[in-house]
Amino acid sequence: MLKRLGITSLLLAAVTGFVLWFVNAKPVRVMGDASTMRIVTTNSILEDMTEQVVGSRAEVYSIVPRGQDPHEYEPKPSDAQATAAADLIFHNGLKLETGGNGWFTKLVANAGKRDGKEVFAASEGVTARYVNGDKQSPDPHAWLDIANGIRYIKNITAAVIDKDPAHAKEYQANADAYIAKLTKLDQAAKKQFADIPAAKKLLVTSEGAFQYFSAAYDLTPTFIWAINTESQGTPEQLRTVLAKIDDSDVPVLFVETSVSKKAMQKVSQESGKPIYATLFTDSLAKKGQDGDTYLTMMQWNLSHIHEGLAQ
Repeated sequence: MLKRLGITSLLLAAVTGFVLWFVNAKPVRVMGDASTMRIVTTNSILEDMTEQVVGSRAEVYSIVPRGQDPHEYEPKPSDAQATAAADLIFHNGLKLETGGNGWFTKLVANAGKRDGKEVFAASEGVTARYVNGDKQSPDPHAWLDIANGIRYIKNITAAVIDKDPAHAKEYQANADAYIAKLTKLDQAAKKQFADIPAAKKLLVTSEGAFQYFSAAYDLTPTFIWAINTESQGTPEQLRTVLAKIDDSDVPVLFVETSVSKKAMQKVSQESGKPIYATLFTDSLAKKGQDGDTYLTMMQWNLSHIHEGLAQ
């Protein structure tokens, strides 16, 4: 009897161990109910824009987590699983995800997803600006001009409605309400920035991500390096930005959430200009913090840049 109990206990332990192993080893399902529309975006800014349009009618998954730089990202198995399961995939375009290591191109190719069918560039129709004037290197940060952000939302809305026409009125109403808020913010900002003297209208950042923003709000952008994938904070880069600061009356400097502060701290020390605030460029803030949506991110950038330059 004891022998039988021992064998039974051993078998039960083995089965329990196998079940626990299977549960833990099974790939995590990153997208839920198969009947729900599943949408993948490449970053948190596109994720929020999409969520504002679809509301609760779709699951939205961002490949690049909040706080990480999308320029050179290494997709994880969960990203590949989400991409393969997606009904729609939105990327920024302008070579943000397809330049450098081309991680996005590989990801959608392996998932068998097609441009214009499941895959859409949210920046379609935006007039590109270029890194150092190089026509082969578009500046991908078009969303930092709210007018371009509105173009993104219209593109996202059109693709969502095409995929799920039964709820077209709801999606369009959501988009219209969202666009109205962004338009109001954009118009107010243009009036605000008009009061800054021309000699102070120099926007100094680490990365050259504010070309679109500066054109929209009549500023002159200057930066240490052009894009985050480049060599950052070289002596020549520092000398160039310091010379531009010396030729202006700009009162403050700015640094972005996605970069190290060391280079800008050196510029601050050399120029005698303080770093006024940290700005958002490639990612939203973590949920529950200031700047955790596209609207509040732009409110943060606009208010802090205006306050700093108006000193």
